[in-house]
Amino acid sequence: MGIPEERYSRIIAKNQREICLLRGFPCAWGKCAFCDYIEDNGRDREAMEALNRQVLSQVTGELGALEIINSGSCFELPEATLDEIAALVHNKNIQQLFFEAHWIYRHKLEEMRERMGVPIIFKIGVETFDYDFRQRVLNKHADFREPGEVAEYFDSPCLMVGIQGQTKDMIRYDIDCLKRYFKLGTVNVYNNNTTPIRRDQALVDWFMDEYQWLMEDPAVEVLYEITDFGVG
Repeated sequence: MGIPEERYSRIIAKNQREICLLRGFPCAWGKCAFCDYIEDNGRDREAMEALNRQVLSQVTGELGALEIINSGSCFELPEATLDEIAALVHNKNIQQLFFEAHWIYRHKLEEMRERMGVPIIFKIGVETFDYDFRQRVLNKHADFREPGEVAEYFDSPCLMVGIQGQTKDMIRYDIDCLKRYFKLGTVNVYNNNTTPIRRDQALVDWFMDEYQWLMEDPAVEVLYEITDFGVG
């Protein structure tokens, strides 16, 4: 499983922010065909709260923005951890948060925005806007049909490229949707893990050549290595 050993980092290239990898309760869906990241969740509330408190203690607030990620959605973090994040926002003068949530939580996003009291960029693991590949191959359990449905709730889709069975046309469509419907986005280049889903290296090579311009796009982050925190 590709879980970074370090759970705190700083992103200083695009959309500068501090980032914390926390532990939460099991992902509400937890059946995505490509994901072994859920091995990082747990059920020992006190242990998770203690770990999360230690990670959050490293936040300085110097960049004015903080991203919180975990093995699922922000709504699966312990309540005490969410309270500590809200306090951190106030005490460290953090002006913007980045959270991630599954499609099934789309009607709860405003509730979290009110709780935190600062603007939140909500990410979502779309993986692909191709409905059949997303639902039947990746088993994502996200039944939207059009990118506009996602944009109604979420701010920043996370796409995945370089998977066997994926095509160049699918990727072209995904990048077009990202740029047309969203102000921000992330593209995760797939890395093999413990699941049966495999990387298509030829497709990765094509993508890295064809979409080299994304590396200079300030609105899109391309994560090539798992150590980039591109694990969700």
